[in-house]
Amino acid sequence: MKQMIFICAALVTIPAFAHEGVKNPAVAARMNIMSEIAAATKVLGDMAKGVTAFEADRAEAAVIQISKEAAKIHDLFLAEEDDPKSEARPEIWTTFADFSAQATALKSAADGVGSLVSLDDVKAALPKIGATCASCHKAYRVP
Repeated sequence: MKQMIFICAALVTIPAFAHEGVKNPAVAARMNIMSEIAAATKVLGDMAKGVTAFEADRAEAAVIQISKEAAKIHDLFLAEEDDPKSEARPEIWTTFADFSAQATALKSAADGVGSLVSLDDVKAALPKIGATCASCHKAYRVP
């Protein structure tokens, strides 16, 4: 469990400068969606690690946000857009069906969480969400 929390924390650690200088609006929109997912995942990760107190409303809002943003991924990546600041690998478009399936898996993981009425619920949900993020990042995000 601790390893998954660490992995999730590492995935959502995005330098503030990462989006500076992005010229392509389509790439900026994709990066913003991913940042929203990262921020929502960080809410869950901070609760799981004890950095912040468990709050059911905040935890559930974070999961809803992840689902909402994940639903946008497919459409935002339909067109092959690039920018020097982009972290998207070209394999997204050569294996788009798999990439899209991974986005759907993230949405499904978030939708499948159910009620988060305790810290244990957050700790159980986070690895499921984090695993989908990690799988997609490994295949489709420039390290």
